[in-house]
Amino acid sequence: MRNDARVVFGVVVALAVVTGCGSSSPQAPKTASGTLEQLAARADCRPVLSTDSTELRRANCTTADGRYVLATFATDRGQREWINEAKDYGGAYLVGRKWVAVGEQSVVTALRGRLGGSVETGTMHSGH
Repeated sequence: MRNDARVVFGVVVALAVVTGCGSSSPQAPKTASGTLEQLAARADCRPVLSTDSTELRRANCTTADGRYVLATFATDRGQREWINEAKDYGGAYLVGRKWVAVGEQSVVTALRGRLGGSVETGTMHSGH
């Protein structure tokens, strides 16, 4: 049994090394955090605020990469509810902790290089 445990451990370590598990990806930095203004500065955007409430702050941004919406949320739940509803309209979503950037896939991919985060995609439904 002891040798079997060593073999399993060795396989797990080898898979982690091969897949890059446990190391940061060279394509994207550590996921950014902060206020809407701090995130916008990191993304090289001068935000044009469109919503400013306790639960949600949203701004339109235009950079050399293109146009997108940057939003910050007071709670994780509020963020997830917003994303789930917004995904019905299509687009690509760059998601961090309590923030999201929404735009065309190419814009979101470029932003990921500055903000980190994970990419999610929406599905356009007819009738919207």
